[in-house]
Amino acid sequence: MPKLIVTDSAYEFVPPHEGNLWPKVLSRFVLSQLKSHCQITDVEIRNAEALKPLLANRDGILLTPNHCRMADAMVLQSLSADLRQPFFVMASSHLFRGGRLLKWALRRIGAFSVYREGMDRKALDTATGILEHGRRPLVIFPEGALSHANDRLNALMEGVSFIARSAARKLSKQEGTSRQVYVVPIAIRYLFTGDLHRTVGPMLTKIEQRLTWRPDEDGDPVSRLMRLGNGLLGLKETEFLGKPQTGDINERLSRLIDGLLKPLEEEWLNGRSDSSVINRVKELRKAIVPDMIESDESETLSVDEIERRWNQLEDMALAQALSLFPREYVASNPTPDRILETVERVAEAISGEEQVHGPMKVILQIGEPMAVPAKRDRSATTDPVLQHIEDQLVSMLAATAPAPAEPWAGK
Repeated sequence: MPKLIVTDSAYEFVPPHEGNLWPKVLSRFVLSQLKSHCQITDVEIRNAEALKPLLANRDGILLTPNHCRMADAMVLQSLSADLRQPFFVMASSHLFRGGRLLKWALRRIGAFSVYREGMDRKALDTATGILEHGRRPLVIFPEGALSHANDRLNALMEGVSFIARSAARKLSKQEGTSRQVYVVPIAIRYLFTGDLHRTVGPMLTKIEQRLTWRPDEDGDPVSRLMRLGNGLLGLKETEFLGKPQTGDINERLSRLIDGLLKPLEEEWLNGRSDSSVINRVKELRKAIVPDMIESDESETLSVDEIERRWNQLEDMALAQALSLFPREYVASNPTPDRILETVERVAEAISGEEQVHGPMKVILQIGEPMAVPAKRDRSATTDPVLQHIEDQLVSMLAATAPAPAEPWAGK
């Protein structure tokens, strides 16, 4: 299991480059990488005309795509090129620590950093200012983390609607302007267009061999996945809970996740918890990480304590990874894409390396824009902005979903 990334120095905000030349130049390079690096051979853009009047009026445009693959931001460059309009993108701060060249390229293409371990006022002010002035559309992934599942959404972050309303409030105070802030959901749908069995069969065999199992090469992919999932879960239950557990898969996953996180929440958060595993991990990281960063500069923590916290961060990474395996995801609807996603996740969990297989076609479905009010309707039981994003994404992803995989006929 790969470690959660911890920065090795104090965070410094990285602002976006605001020129228009570099985004055009780098966009061509990014698009060339879709096929060679991401194995994406075709991108279909639907309903882009919904954005054109907003661009013409220089409205504040907040694009809110679902986030299921690392390629998502690169795929959105297809929409940017189609509109001939560069975007600004809010990106996690750790991406800017991948080397000087990567940091330079991210900035030039319009990305700016956000520190997810705490309140990043500079990032929030930058995002609000972009929407207020309407210079370019702003991209924020409202889930805040990869879901790894094209048909499921993580809980949406409240900061998305906060940024949109803050900008709408500033615009409402400007006299003589017709400009507004709009939130525009975008569904990113990946469709595997290759031979499913020739792709996932060898992957499953490799995983089974790594576990010293005899490969079930005549078995159907869903049955092999279920068997692997049960076996791997049993290994982790033995490691952290002492023995394989009883009950259905949902109960066992919840029990293991709580076994990993509850002791940490007792130590660091006085037992506080949350319904979302991602939020639980986020709150724990906010408590654990700052002292590690400070210690790197002042050596205030012992070597043993640093190692203990690293182990805790690895346990949190495992809990979050387990939470991102949607319950009954494959068994309930065994589409080629769900099967491939899940096999890739299992392989990635074992190897620690990102798994990418193609060829892929991508559909970018642009949703209906929603004008963001300056104030939230407190009589509503849910946040209207977040509800609009969620409803649109769920509807569009359902409309673009593939058919179930054909029955497996063996070799």
